[in-house]
Amino acid sequence: MKIIPKPLPDEYDPYTIQYIKLLPDDGLVLKHLKENGDAAVKFFLSLSEEQLRFRYEPGKWTIKDIVLHLSDDERIFTYRALRIARHDATPLPGFDQDPYVVTGKANERSIQSLAEEFMTVRLSTISLFSNLPDDVWMRMGTANNHVVSVRALLYHLAGHEQHHLNIIREKYLLPAGVK
Repeated sequence: MKIIPKPLPDEYDPYTIQYIKLLPDDGLVLKHLKENGDAAVKFFLSLSEEQLRFRYEPGKWTIKDIVLHLSDDERIFTYRALRIARHDATPLPGFDQDPYVVTGKANERSIQSLAEEFMTVRLSTISLFSNLPDDVWMRMGTANNHVVSVRALLYHLAGHEQHHLNIIREKYLLPAGVK
């Protein structure tokens, strides 16, 4: 398994630290991505339909929305990493996650289909990053008007998943009394 050290602060937009800090400092981000993805799918599939459709307040996403958001976000960040890894210097745009959630219509889908899509995206992500040459990790590009390295994008998406799982546990399951 590749050892990929955590990115330094000058490799990402400062808001990204909220995701990066959720990962161990062992450099085994690809291993964690695989294990955490497996655990997330198992967790999602263990929830009832009531839990999956719960909103902790009006206007907030459901857990199904979050599952699809994780897939969408991972696709976008992996695409950014691919472009930068391949020396594409084109500045990459940001995206507004809220319209993606609305138009994704996750609540009309089964959790099985959402979990399968999530794991398919995850396995593709792991395949791409596992096969990148060692000299690309520090390669820099611009995404959403911020300079970012390939490894920072990888750490972002691994920590982003953990961030949302923490929110689900804290705001969706425990306070609402929905178990």
